Amino acid sequence: MLRQLGFTELPGKGSHTNWIHPLYTGKLTVSGKDTSDAKSYQEKEVRQAIKEVEEKQQQENQEDE
Repeated sequence: MLRQLGFTELPGKGSHTNWIHPLYTGKLTVSGKDTSDAKSYQEKEVRQAIKEVEEKQQQENQEDE
């Protein structure tokens, strides 16, 4: 989901991955391997990050009109 929205994956320590996006403040850290189930707090953080980026994309689109 993050990759589809334009987040870039950066290697982290151990099984952690860091995700950055030009429209997202800070970075998002997710633990575990790609095939592992995310913890509920991580799912919440991912949803919030996606919401933030989508809202900023909508704002940019409105400004361009």
